[in-house]
Amino acid sequence: MFSTLKEDIKVVFDRDPAVRSVLEVYFCYPGFHAILLHRTAHALWQRKFYFLGRLTSHLGRFLTGIEIHPGAKIGKGFFIDHGMGVVIGETAEIGDNCTLYHGVTLGGTSWAKEKRHPTLGNNVVVGSGSKILGPFTVGDNSKIGSNSVVVKEVPPNSTVVGVPGRIVFTEGQKTELRANLEHGQLPDPEAKAISCLFDQIRALEVKVNKLTEGAAKKTARKPAPAKRKTKKAE
Repeated sequence: MFSTLKEDIKVVFDRDPAVRSVLEVYFCYPGFHAILLHRTAHALWQRKFYFLGRLTSHLGRFLTGIEIHPGAKIGKGFFIDHGMGVVIGETAEIGDNCTLYHGVTLGGTSWAKEKRHPTLGNNVVVGSGSKILGPFTVGDNSKIGSNSVVVKEVPPNSTVVGVPGRIVFTEGQKTELRANLEHGQLPDPEAKAISCLFDQIRALEVKVNKLTEGAAKKTARKPAPAKRKTKKAE
C-alpha cells in the first residue's frame, strides 16, 4: 500500500511542474484524492459491496469534482491534472502511465449491460475537454487533442484531433515511456486545409495574370483593320 502511495506521489512530481511539496500533493491535488478514493470504491465493488462502492465513489465526486465509477479498471501511474468535470464510466479500462486533463469523458453509447466504455492503452494522454465515447480501444502511446470527440478505434502511436476525431499522425516516431504532455502543440488539419486552398488560389492568380498579359500583348501586335472605301451616293 505504501509503495503504491509513493508511486502516486512520484507521478504528480513527474507530470506537474507546479507542485512544491509532498504535503501539497496530500492536501491540494484532487486527482490524487480521486484515485485514492477510487481504489477503495473499486475494492468494495469487486467484493460485491455495490452500494458502499457507489457511495464511496459519490463521496469522491463531491470532494474532487471527478466522477469515477467503482467498476472502472485503472492501471499504475495514472494522473488526472486539475480534474474538474472528469467522468470515467463503469466498463472503462485505463492502462499504465496515462494522463487525463479536466473535462475528459470516457463515456458509453449504449444502455445495454455490456462493455460500453473505451479502453485506453499504456502512455495515453487525453487533452482537456475531450470525449471518448464507445467500447473501442485507444492504442498505446496515443494522444487525443483538446476538445476532440473520438468515436472509433485509434491505433497505437497516433494523434487524434477534431470533431469527430481524425487521426492526423500515426506510427511516425518512437514515443518515450514518459508521457508527452505537449498536447497543446498538435497539428491542426483545418488550418492545413485552408493553407492549401490559399496556395492553390495564389497559383491560379499567377496563371490568370500570365494569360491576361499574353492576350494583351497579342492584341497590341495585331494591325488595325483597313477602312473600306464606299461610293458616295449620287
